[in-house]
Amino acid sequence: MSTFSLFLILIIAVSLLLTLVIMVQNPKGGGLSSSFGGSTQVVGGVKNTNDFLDKTTWTLAILLVALILLSNVSLRSGFAQNDSKVLDGSETIIEEVAPAAVEIPATSTENEE
Repeated sequence: MSTFSLFLILIIAVSLLLTLVIMVQNPKGGGLSSSFGGSTQVVGGVKNTNDFLDKTTWTLAILLVALILLSNVSLRSGFAQNDSKVLDGSETIIEEVAPAAVEIPATSTENEE
């Protein structure tokens, strides 16, 4: 398994987690945090849940960008190992040869009866 494949699997996993965390949030203050109760006196309740989801979203987003950049570096380094043989001069250049003349047999256009 190449390094790029490993990064690709990690990018897909982080993307799915980020999607899940974003879908749990509700822009109007609902979502997962509202299901823990309406009381503000609850320890670890609404306020802490919103903070946790917000920090998780930012952490996953930063991790996703970092993985994308690292995968780009690993992809380019993989291509650097496979240099062109023509640029190295190790490949012999084949001269173009004109195609051989092909004789077309003459067909008779007269109707033979």
